[in-house]
Amino acid sequence: MFTDLTPYLFFTGKGGVGKTSLASATAVKLADEGRSVLLISTDPASNLKEVLETKITEKITPVNGLPNLHAVNIDPEISAEEYRNRVISPLQDILPEHELKKIREELSGACTTEIAAFDEFARYVAGDGDEQPYDVIIFDTAPTGHTLRLLELPAAWSDYIETNPDGASCIGPSSALKTSQKRYKKVVERLQDKGATTIYLVTRPDGSALREAERSGRELDEMGLSNQVLLINGYFEPIDETDPFAQKMKAKADQTLHTMPVRLQAMKQQLFPLRPYNLLGLDRLRTVFEPLDKEQIIENSRSILTEQHESELPDLDAFVDELTSKKEHGLVMTMGKGGVGKTTIAAAIAFKLAGRGYPVHLTTTDPAAHLTEHIGELSLPASMTVDRIDPEKEKQEYIETVLGQRGKQMTEEELKLLREDLESPCTEEVAVFQAFSKAIHQAKRKFVVVDTAPTGHTLLLLDTAGSYHREVLRNTKMDATRLKTPYMYLQDPDYATLLIVALPETTPITEAAALQADLRRSGIEPYAWIANQSMSAATITDPLLKQRAAEEVPLLEEIEKKHADKLYAIPWISGDQVLQALIENRDKDVMA
Repeated sequence: MFTDLTPYLFFTGKGGVGKTSLASATAVKLADEGRSVLLISTDPASNLKEVLETKITEKITPVNGLPNLHAVNIDPEISAEEYRNRVISPLQDILPEHELKKIREELSGACTTEIAAFDEFARYVAGDGDEQPYDVIIFDTAPTGHTLRLLELPAAWSDYIETNPDGASCIGPSSALKTSQKRYKKVVERLQDKGATTIYLVTRPDGSALREAERSGRELDEMGLSNQVLLINGYFEPIDETDPFAQKMKAKADQTLHTMPVRLQAMKQQLFPLRPYNLLGLDRLRTVFEPLDKEQIIENSRSILTEQHESELPDLDAFVDELTSKKEHGLVMTMGKGGVGKTTIAAAIAFKLAGRGYPVHLTTTDPAAHLTEHIGELSLPASMTVDRIDPEKEKQEYIETVLGQRGKQMTEEELKLLREDLESPCTEEVAVFQAFSKAIHQAKRKFVVVDTAPTGHTLLLLDTAGSYHREVLRNTKMDATRLKTPYMYLQDPDYATLLIVALPETTPITEAAALQADLRRSGIEPYAWIANQSMSAATITDPLLKQRAAEEVPLLEEIEKKHADKLYAIPWISGDQVLQALIENRDKDVMA
């Protein structure tokens, strides 16, 4: 894997495929070999703390037990606050306090947060002119859509600054960014240099993950980031050849890999086996590059008695029954870390509601999600519609609407300036939020099921909702008690039903708990948790799978006792048609 080691390594891919595990294992291996390594997370939903068992902050921190391995987590909120201070500081002796306050409010949106995070990211790639103290810098990036957005930003800023030199937007006064253009150019050049940067496309033997790897690989290639390697994580080979569940898992994985996109088949690639445990801590991370010890796995499994814990937990049908017993319309949102199955669960809920005769609209706010791929060839019920909030499409429609409304009485010069202003990177943020608001309002007359983006993106979107809410209340001349903003709808449990989806694993549960805490601080109370892909409910004899199932049981109990008022569960489905199995409630038939 490291025959042509470059100083910059990027691990990217669909959420939940194991980017952090492989990035961390690589960092540990290189550090063990004597190299000086810096591991950076650019994921708003980072879980480096759990994986490395070290308190990782926005400051570079040595990893416990490995003095030549350091790690840092680029915290978007802290980066945004520091960025705002840098923009406002030169103006403090020039502008009155109310003007400074207005600028700070304008810099409080999700767009600013994203750009500030990239500003930190650029500093590590381009450096600050000092000699690089690390042999290798490893980036554990956010899920694919977020990563691609960050890599596209320098061009967006450059275009905006060149065409609107005196303007200001959510990125602050554009003149404040001019000093950074040289750095951003250096970042792109370094990323495009095959001798400097390697892109590891991380995937699993899963159709949607492979399609995402192929799609992001092509897009990165178009940006000039063409030194790519495919890493297939979590490949399962049965130890017990008589276990039908295990055989189904392997057959499904083999078929998926056999039919993977041609571009991926032609790439350099490496396979990493499924381990009987979660990769937490240095000792377990060190096993990533070692072959499985099957004899030890068999020995360990002899003492394991897997409980049928999840058979006692209600399933999706029970959730839909409860939902429809209380209302005939409303908003349902699936939320959580990337890769936990939010899209499939959202689609299954929508199909089940439509199957009961309710009008349903299914949509997604995830820039990397493609609902049509999840639905496949399934026939949509007559009462169900499907779309996705496409950022580029929403941006163009928003621009045309604004030009139509504001441009009628403008001169050519004024129109030109308006068009330039609308090319600001934050226009997309506003457009996506408006589309999100429309979806929320549709729930007044039908069920609207929203598959949200991975956690970090979702919180940014909700932050935009909160900013809009505050702006409306500040500027309205109406009685505030008669207003209801999108944010207020999300806070209304009679209108919005929020579901937190998590896998029964330590890191996804920790992340889901953090998301729930953030929501509660915003006055938004989740309705329930859904534990997805639970192995402990399956009928299995394979020693490796038995060990994975045994690790789940105390985690499910933790969710019930510490986190969720209600907990629903979905067993691991080993067949090809997971969504269809969920819709038809064939979970247990598929597993048997």
